[in-house]
Amino acid sequence: MSMITRLHYFNCVVETGSISAASRAFDVQPSSISRQLAALEAELGIRLLNRTTRNIGLTEAGSTYYHYSQRIVADLDEANRAVNDLQQSPKGNLKINMTVGFGESCVLPLVPGFMKAYPDVNIELELTERVVDIVEDNVDIAIRSGRLSDSNLIATKLADNDFLLCATPQYLAEHSTPETPDDLSDFNCICYGYSGWRDWYLMGNKPRKLAIKEGLIVNSVNGQKQLVLNHAGLALMPGWAVRRQLNNGELVHVLAQHSFSPYERLSSTYALYLKRDLISPKIRVFLDYIKQHL
Repeated sequence: MSMITRLHYFNCVVETGSISAASRAFDVQPSSISRQLAALEAELGIRLLNRTTRNIGLTEAGSTYYHYSQRIVADLDEANRAVNDLQQSPKGNLKINMTVGFGESCVLPLVPGFMKAYPDVNIELELTERVVDIVEDNVDIAIRSGRLSDSNLIATKLADNDFLLCATPQYLAEHSTPETPDDLSDFNCICYGYSGWRDWYLMGNKPRKLAIKEGLIVNSVNGQKQLVLNHAGLALMPGWAVRRQLNNGELVHVLAQHSFSPYERLSSTYALYLKRDLISPKIRVFLDYIKQHL
């Protein structure tokens, strides 16, 4: 007889108050449960139950053991459900809140493929720079960029932000190319207006805030992108927002030998969801799909 079966018998006897009630619950003979309880006590070398002709009670050791036995059986049941969930087809409503820039650049292009792969999942998408309360707003997944505050949420990294200094070939031809980071004070710099992202830092052992010419401020990553593509100046942008334009030559990576950031440390973009004993299949497959295809 397995140890886990003995734990099930032990828990049931404690909870029902009798061996006969436990035997009916498991549809076995009372003598079988008595033998397994005796074997459990013999293996532990201590009495767990005080037995009388009328009732059964826990010893001090039995009370301590029951506390852990409940947890072990519950964890095993949870593990069994987790395996069963893996075999189930993900379905239901999935509400995702994300930043506008990352959502439009990276997530939205992948949604049609995900829906084709998982047709039973209904997706509701919210694009906003507002930091939402996942519980209050009934959000399954929140995708945020930047520095994460301490919370009770699980954070899964989706991408490094890798801020790159960019401009069009036309702008550089008309205004020349900066040769050092300190030259940026002579060029129009398109800054992101969101709180904490407006400054430009030269990264290194000790990040240094740069003196830049703020020619334009816009509160949208895609707004920055449109301005820089239309030759308005230089912009410091996440690599995921401009990778295609860099590859096809619409944009040039300026001062590529240096590392920049809009604040004093490098950052990433994360998917956040509530801590649960089991992650919902619809959340799991969406995160797996996004990470695989980014």
